[in-house]
Amino acid sequence: MSNTIYLGYYFKVGPAETRNIGTEILIAELGYAGFESFVETEEGVTAYIQKEEWKEEILNDIQILESEEFDISYTFDEIEQTNWNEEWEKNFNPIVVDDLCSVRAPFHEKPNTKFDIVIEPKMSFGTGHHETTHMMLQHILQNDFTNKTVLDMGCGTGVLAILAEMKGATKLDAIDIDNWCYLNSLENVERNNCNNISVYEGDASLLEGKKYDIIIANINRNILLNDMETYAKSLNENGMLFLSGFYNNDIPAIEEECNKNMLKLTEKLEKNNWVALKFLN
Repeated sequence: MSNTIYLGYYFKVGPAETRNIGTEILIAELGYAGFESFVETEEGVTAYIQKEEWKEEILNDIQILESEEFDISYTFDEIEQTNWNEEWEKNFNPIVVDDLCSVRAPFHEKPNTKFDIVIEPKMSFGTGHHETTHMMLQHILQNDFTNKTVLDMGCGTGVLAILAEMKGATKLDAIDIDNWCYLNSLENVERNNCNNISVYEGDASLLEGKKYDIIIANINRNILLNDMETYAKSLNENGMLFLSGFYNNDIPAIEEECNKNMLKLTEKLEKNNWVALKFLN
């Protein structure tokens, strides 16, 4: 494996207002095309594929590249696998949230924080660097998870479920529709010695008949709106619902749908026009 060659594709995704959604769609489509690892950047995403898996028409079926809603450009080059960790180190720096929680890769030094989460993000979302993940970590730090049952919907790396267990949650489900996220969450749950998290591959249909004290959903606006009724039905009495993955100007639509389902907005965090909301039933 030491002589395996990777190609790195460097995508710039615009416009800035919908970059997060565009990046999500782009990563999903690239994953189906054979790309195996992704790093989110300020301008979009860097995607990696083994050169032996590459073919000239690799991007022909990536529909979002033809979409009029997004402006996507890219360049690419070859990367030796011997530089793989170096690539991660260049793109993934450890973060600290509220001086309490660190999120780092295995090759970073262990910091002096109360909660230390070690993840290998690979293709999955949720390194803590994006505003939405960062704010959801803040919500978890600021609220009581002791002896709670928790759902992490759209779990990505599993980082939110991992912190929820560290905060005292006793039974947790982590669900993602993406196979790589599912596998990555399993890996990260084991890496952080979590014993109470069950990871599933699928969507909101898996919630039928299940109840939780707390639901965490860091997904995009349209999925949240579509699945809100299911989340509401899956919350225990006096339950908490944390939502992120959308902009400040999306709050009216999100709040209206929540109010239809007897959910009341009680807390708001905002960072660079992204928001993370807390609702109670």
